[in-house]
Amino acid sequence: MADHPGQLHLPITLIREPTLADYRAGPNAEALAAVEALASGAGEPYVFLFGGASTGKTHLLQGACQAAIKRSRTAQYIPLGEAGLMPSIFDDLESRDLLAIDDVQAIAGKAEWEVALFDLFNRARARGCALLIAGSSAPDALGLGLADLCSRLQWGPRYCLLPLSDQDCERLLTEVAAEIGMRMGQETARYIMNNYARDPGSLVALLERIDQVSLREQRQPSIPLVRRVMRGES
Repeated sequence: MADHPGQLHLPITLIREPTLADYRAGPNAEALAAVEALASGAGEPYVFLFGGASTGKTHLLQGACQAAIKRSRTAQYIPLGEAGLMPSIFDDLESRDLLAIDDVQAIAGKAEWEVALFDLFNRARARGCALLIAGSSAPDALGLGLADLCSRLQWGPRYCLLPLSDQDCERLLTEVAAEIGMRMGQETARYIMNNYARDPGSLVALLERIDQVSLREQRQPSIPLVRRVMRGES
């Protein structure tokens, strides 16, 4: 990812640049609205997101950073599940306008990390830095050892993100296919739904691979072509 003027340097990069506009909310429209407001500087100063894998937590956090930067605000995304990070990464982060802290469950039970996040939370609140934090479970179910940190993480609105319904996933397939200029017939979409992972990230990645093969072979996707891509055949 290219450096943005609003994002100060840390040894972490966004692999992709998802936006809030391309987040398919489905049953999570209220959470999306809260994140949009926080990113703009007009919403709650702190929001906590939780839910299972593939519910879009990382997409919302990274999208919030992109939205803040487009408004000339400073923002930083911190994935706590990434290997090699040290608690000192939290030093001076409160100088940003927005901090998006992902995978908070990764530090549960690690005393030095928990104290560092507790201190950052307090500094951020004092400086007016917005906090968007995500984890696999609600704050009181994360297994945190520091009671004061658990209490802090329960201060603001909490949203449990739910997976998209089958109908939402099928709509996602047809809409994303149309956006990239690919005609996705209902029969082909149903085949994907019946034979592939039903989460937005996996579906979009599959469509990108289908599009590459479709362009190379100069033909619209069919079920045999989709089957080949699913099997990893080129």
